[in-house]
Amino acid sequence: MKKPDSIHNRNLLLTDTDARLPRLALRPKDAAHAVGISERLLWAKTKSGEIPHCRIGAAVVYPVSLLQEYLEKSAKGGETHG
Repeated sequence: MKKPDSIHNRNLLLTDTDARLPRLALRPKDAAHAVGISERLLWAKTKSGEIPHCRIGAAVVYPVSLLQEYLEKSAKGGETHG
């Protein structure tokens, strides 16, 4: 019997875990896609402080719940820039 490849099994385990965990925050590319804007516009809104984001070390992430609130507020004519 062939011994299972531990690296392959580890990757499967990580994939299974990722599938079960909800994404709390998105990286810029995914956030721009989720909001329906370009990455360039996302960065401009990030830099101006208009769109909610967090810095974790050097990474910038966008909390999903805050993006949803931002869009709802914007759709209702709330305070958003531009």
